[in-house]
Amino acid sequence: MSSTEVCQLSFTFAFPANDEAQETQTPAGPPAGPVLTPRTVCSNTSSSVQSEVILSGIRAGKRKWNSLIDKVYAPRNLQSAWERVKDNKGAAGVDGMTVARFDRDAGTLLEALHRDLREKSYRPSPVRRVMIPKASGGQRPLGIPTVRDRIVQQALRQILEPIFEAKFSTRSHGFRPERGCHTALAVVDKAVRKGYTWVVDADIQKFFDSVDHEKLIDAVAEEVADGRILKLIRQILQSGVQLPSVHGTEPTDEGTPQGGPVSPLLANIFLHAFDVQMVQAGYGLVRYADDWVVFAKSESEAWAALEKARQILEGNLGLVLHPEKTRVVSVASGFEFLGFHYFIDPRKGWVCKEVRRISVQRFRNAIRERTPRLRNQRPFKERHATFKRLSKNQRLKDIIKAVNLYLGGWHGYFKMIIPRFDEPFKSFDEFLRRRLRSVVTGRTGSGWWNAKIHNRMWRDLGLNCLTERHQQYLQDQAPATAR
Repeated sequence: MSSTEVCQLSFTFAFPANDEAQETQTPAGPPAGPVLTPRTVCSNTSSSVQSEVILSGIRAGKRKWNSLIDKVYAPRNLQSAWERVKDNKGAAGVDGMTVARFDRDAGTLLEALHRDLREKSYRPSPVRRVMIPKASGGQRPLGIPTVRDRIVQQALRQILEPIFEAKFSTRSHGFRPERGCHTALAVVDKAVRKGYTWVVDADIQKFFDSVDHEKLIDAVAEEVADGRILKLIRQILQSGVQLPSVHGTEPTDEGTPQGGPVSPLLANIFLHAFDVQMVQAGYGLVRYADDWVVFAKSESEAWAALEKARQILEGNLGLVLHPEKTRVVSVASGFEFLGFHYFIDPRKGWVCKEVRRISVQRFRNAIRERTPRLRNQRPFKERHATFKRLSKNQRLKDIIKAVNLYLGGWHGYFKMIIPRFDEPFKSFDEFLRRRLRSVVTGRTGSGWWNAKIHNRMWRDLGLNCLTERHQQYLQDQAPATAR
């Protein structure tokens, strides 16, 4: 996960047949954020252009949207989009233009982009394909648009997002304002406590690579009647891919490449029909982008929900459920969702929520990246393993700083675990300290360095401890729980 945003949307757990904005209150306390209604959009999604044009139309109950392209290329909207792209940084596309280079002449380049969009001469470049490793093995393709194309996509998203937010289902949590992994997981937590003992644990095979362009354009056209907007989306989808070490461009006849600012919104638009039809059928769906689960109170109901989902996804939308990763399972047997492993502890009889195995592997890989060992490191002598000497090691200081930054975000996501053991993060701390001792000494395994560079010394050197951080978090939560 690319540092998942912690969202504050409030809700009640229910799976009604009518999905008209059921959220009202969190399980513990008053609402922490605005309640979304069918024609209300969170204010933080709106630039000044959106506030004045899009939201006014939503309040007026517009049914179809015409003449939106001028809102996309409006100078204020392009400037706002550029600021978002600049904040997100990111790599260069096929033209080699970096964010820093664009920034040096942003005024002129934005004016040219505005002119190209207005005069219908804008054409998106192919995306640059890079492969990123998956924790479970293999690689995932990522498409990097040029900076110029990222600005256009962000500008398009800023105009379209409030329109579609007004109709999206409350069951959808991924890449949406005021929602995220934590709101989805909170619904899952409450479902398993409320007696939903069976789960459809499913996976859409290569979702972002297999989206049907015509079906996606039709889904956008349900709300948008501006032909230039639809044409722009089609151009983005069909801009092609430049593969690594290959001259020329591979056409993109289907799919929406991961990596562009507008891709998450298009994915939610495409899967909206799935949300609606599953809710209309009365099933308890929780969806985050293409990752979803359905809860049921019996095995037969769960199998019926899976067949309904298959009918919609494969029959209507042209997608494919992964044959090995799609199953019906009891909560007692365990299932995984958004980095967590849910199961019932057979000894204690309660539902546990722990860091899933792949997420543990991702943690270890991230720590390894941040704690590199030096090649040809000189032998480290025992008499040098002192706090005074190590505290002056600038490389070690930089490593600890980088590790602490990662630990803060990682614990912020996984702090809501429901563990079997009293110290659920102990093994993570032990792994981290072993890595750091190896960085200092160049050695692994058992030896004098484990006792000499002890845990208290790491604390004195400024290293954060996940176990201590979690204990403090639980103490801070205790007064609120008591209230």
